Amino acid sequence: MRSRTQAVLWLAGLAGVVAIGVVSGTQHVLTLSIQTMTLAALALSWNILGGYAGQISLGHAAFFGLGALITRELWLGGSSLVLAVAAAVAVTAAVAAIVGIPMLRFRDIYFAIGTLALGVAVFITSGNLWPGITSLPADDLRDYDFTSRFFMTLGVLLVAILVSVWLKHSKLGLGMTAVRDDEEAAEATGVNAFAHKMIAFVISASLAALAGSAFAYFSASYFPNFAFSVVWTFEAILVVFIGGVGTIVGPILGSIFFVVGRDALPSGIDEFQVALFGVLFIVVVLLFPGGLTEGAQKLLGGAPNRSQSPADKPTTRGGKELV
Repeated sequence: MRSRTQAVLWLAGLAGVVAIGVVSGTQHVLTLSIQTMTLAALALSWNILGGYAGQISLGHAAFFGLGALITRELWLGGSSLVLAVAAAVAVTAAVAAIVGIPMLRFRDIYFAIGTLALGVAVFITSGNLWPGITSLPADDLRDYDFTSRFFMTLGVLLVAILVSVWLKHSKLGLGMTAVRDDEEAAEATGVNAFAHKMIAFVISASLAALAGSAFAYFSASYFPNFAFSVVWTFEAILVVFIGGVGTIVGPILGSIFFVVGRDALPSGIDEFQVALFGVLFIVVVLLFPGGLTEGAQKLLGGAPNRSQSPADKPTTRGGKELV
């Protein structure tokens, strides 16, 4: 009964989003919807690595930017959008597999610092190699269609959701959570920790590239290195923790909260947005350690059902908890 209710709620939500794309003729509403879905897809991709496998990456924007760059270059160069997106995802997956070999040898804070250094290095390099603005041709700008961008981004979000659902209920996903909770114990039971972390890393990077492709298709003009900015990483992490780490609906709720809340703020306080959302983040985490997902479940009278987040798990060494 519970699974049937969840399916109905997911279908109702999907129908509501599709209705926005079909009925709404307001560019502002469509733009907010596209931004929300892009961030939600990126957050879901990070959640696979950080929420499922417990690997806190601070360089996730590198894969988002790579997906955006390859898609933009191939698409504006004359390739079909489908081919450009496929190439972006494939190349990003290959790069992630290569980068993951040394990176995933690090653990905990060292992995986070290593990925942050990688992300910053890629951001600086992309700015030097592509210093100009990438803009759509005049003909494309004249025929710019928000609806097609909306449904492409919706498709990207659905792919991220379906992959997350599959992992949540698969043996592979269970292996990832076992590695997250206690890597030594997982290894002792026959789980190949490195292989599971590598698979999570590659899947996460591929979905981030897919979100970057949606961003590249939607944006009329931007500096190429903007897609590599660490801001994308921190926004994804922020909305995951606001919504609920290790959950599927959490990154979506967090993205809605973040994008709509940011848009509702007065335009004159742009410089205070970071501080304001930092305070809101602290309040949400203090009231609902499991994020907005836990808060919604409490309001509906249900027991919280979330995976243990990396922040929740005890620090262990040799199977013993360290206090």
